[in-house]
Amino acid sequence: MAKLGSWPLSENAIRAMYAGGRGNAAARRFARVWAAVHGAGLLPRRWVTLEVAGRRSGRLARFPLGMADWRGNWYLVSMLGENCNWVRNVRAADGLVTIRHGRSRACRLVEVPVDERAPILKRYLATVPGARPHVPVDRHAPLAEFAAIAAQYPAFRVEAAGEKSDY
Repeated sequence: MAKLGSWPLSENAIRAMYAGGRGNAAARRFARVWAAVHGAGLLPRRWVTLEVAGRRSGRLARFPLGMADWRGNWYLVSMLGENCNWVRNVRAADGLVTIRHGRSRACRLVEVPVDERAPILKRYLATVPGARPHVPVDRHAPLAEFAAIAAQYPAFRVEAAGEKSDY
């Protein structure tokens, strides 16, 4: 697994923050800060805040995420796998979300079939270093290794509401 370089927390500490696929108190504090920073558009455009209705509460939930660009499209990938909250909320909302990066954009997230995820997962790990401790494949591994885990890591293509988007 690739090292995070100068990242201030160890890979084990980062994984522990998301034990069981859900963020602990520290992870939730970091997420609130990063959601505000990403939503304000202070970082490159791949860093966004996803807003989606909670599947049980109906209240707006915000998640700071990094996107992967691949073949002219933008993708959101779940570094925590199938059962993380944002994935479950997006599925319950039929993919209708808002993505914030300086301004709000109504979008639809379209789930990518498992057999098409490998190159997207590889690109995601290349561009979103915080995800690397959570995915058991090195970012430099061949596509076959990404294909072997693709069913465990949902990926969603970002489309403008009603049409294809360049985000």
